[in-house]
Amino acid sequence: MSEHQVTIYIGDGNSQCTKLLQQLDEWNVSYLTKNISHHPNYRKELQDMGIFGIPATFVDNQSAILGFQKNKIKYALGLGNNSYYSPFYEGYGN
Repeated sequence: MSEHQVTIYIGDGNSQCTKLLQQLDEWNVSYLTKNISHHPNYRKELQDMGIFGIPATFVDNQSAILGFQKNKIKYALGLGNNSYYSPFYEGYGN
C-alpha cells in the first residue's frame, strides 16, 4: 500500500471522530489530527474552507470527506480491491 497524506479535523466528545480514528488505526493508516476543541485556529482553517462540521478528512489534500463515510475513505485510500466507490453498503463489489 502506498502512503497517503491524511489530515483529520476532529473535536472532543464527537463519536464520529472516535469511530473514524479507530477505523484508520485498524487499517494501519498514518494520519495527522487537528483538534478544533483545543486549537481555535484549526476551527478557523475549516471555516475558511466553508466547512462547519467534523470529522473532516483530507486524503492527499483532495476535497474533504465529511463525517465518518467508511467506504468513501476506504476508496480514497486505495484500500480493498474495488476500482470504484460505492456508498451503498460495506463489501459492495467484493
